[in-house]
Amino acid sequence: MQAIQHALSITGSMTWEITWALILGFALSAVVQAVVRKSTIVRLLGDDRPRTLAVASLLGAASSSCSYAAVALARSLFRKGANFTAAMAFEIASTNLVVELGVILALLMGWQFTAAEFVGGPIMIVVLAVLFRLLLRDKLLREAREQAERGMAGSMEGHAAMDMSVQGEGSFSKRLFSREGYTSVAHVFVMEWAAILRDLVIGLLIAGAIAAWVPDSFWRTFFFDGHPLAAKLWGPVIGPLVAVVSFVCSIGNVPLAVVLWKGGISFGGVVAFIFADLLILPILAIYRKYYGWRMTAFLAATFYAAMVVAGYAVEFLFGGLGLVPDQSTAKIPMEGVSWNYTTFLNIAFLLLAVALLIRFARTGGREMLRMMGGSPDADHGGGHARGHDHEQGHGHGHGHGHDLGHGHNHGQG
Repeated sequence: MQAIQHALSITGSMTWEITWALILGFALSAVVQAVVRKSTIVRLLGDDRPRTLAVASLLGAASSSCSYAAVALARSLFRKGANFTAAMAFEIASTNLVVELGVILALLMGWQFTAAEFVGGPIMIVVLAVLFRLLLRDKLLREAREQAERGMAGSMEGHAAMDMSVQGEGSFSKRLFSREGYTSVAHVFVMEWAAILRDLVIGLLIAGAIAAWVPDSFWRTFFFDGHPLAAKLWGPVIGPLVAVVSFVCSIGNVPLAVVLWKGGISFGGVVAFIFADLLILPILAIYRKYYGWRMTAFLAATFYAAMVVAGYAVEFLFGGLGLVPDQSTAKIPMEGVSWNYTTFLNIAFLLLAVALLIRFARTGGREMLRMMGGSPDADHGGGHARGHDHEQGHGHGHGHGHDLGHGHNHGQG
């Protein structure tokens, strides 16, 4: 019982440390998604030119998602005409180049890991684009498209199909600060939390258990701690493989990354581990449904190679610049709650979260939650859109839930 309490106390301390950062990150993402329509995203991702991939990465970073929703949305974009390479760049960015991930890495591990995330992520996308250009054959792409068009359900399909942006015309500020804008931000914010919550809780519990029960000596042997060159070469290779079998995706793998870093994995190994949230076994099973076995194997091999290269790049780049933090100072948060800046920030952002949650509940949110796991081809534009502003007696709503698969086009700007 004491061992369980110790593990839970570590989990609680980590949770308290990152709460405000999560709320901030999802709130910023909700603001962007409230004014950027998915139809616009499809239109901008029509090829695999460098400029298009840069746009895909920026849009993905702004459209923060859990790994399951990101994978579902990438397929939806592909089905509607987006280039496959651009869709994959969008998918990677929407889980690995997001604000909340960077803030949490800085809080739990240090700013160097945040910098490595934003340096390594683009490197991974570039490597992947080159591999796709060299190795992806038209026949395999046709097979993947045929499989994608079957519309087999994976996970978070309803969530990925919803377009919760404001559909009225006007400037960014006019749409954002309208009643519909407030509703849209609330809907995106709560839906993103609902999508990520399971994996976040699982990741925190696993990290707490491993930190409490697995001795550091095991990890130090496993990661060749004490053999600097071997550790640097081994880390980016083994990091993604540890992630594959951890079953934890998206932000949920950061707490476990803290444990691995304290246990001796290399700097580049941590980065490669974090990027591998799109290769965990449940995600690979979804790729098989979406694109077939052959494309799944191709994605697994090319994603893995890109993660390893990105891990090596940040390892030797940051090492050469003297920016790799001292591993001996690594520690797992165990302080719990105290009156410091974290507590005040948590209180402020929790109040913001409560306000958005109330707005969500009063404007048709419960029905949206029931539709999160629906079919990718279901019509999400009908019933619940009418209830969004019943609090004010408005019947117009703002077009939530427009199904990407139905090509609704209320202005592409």
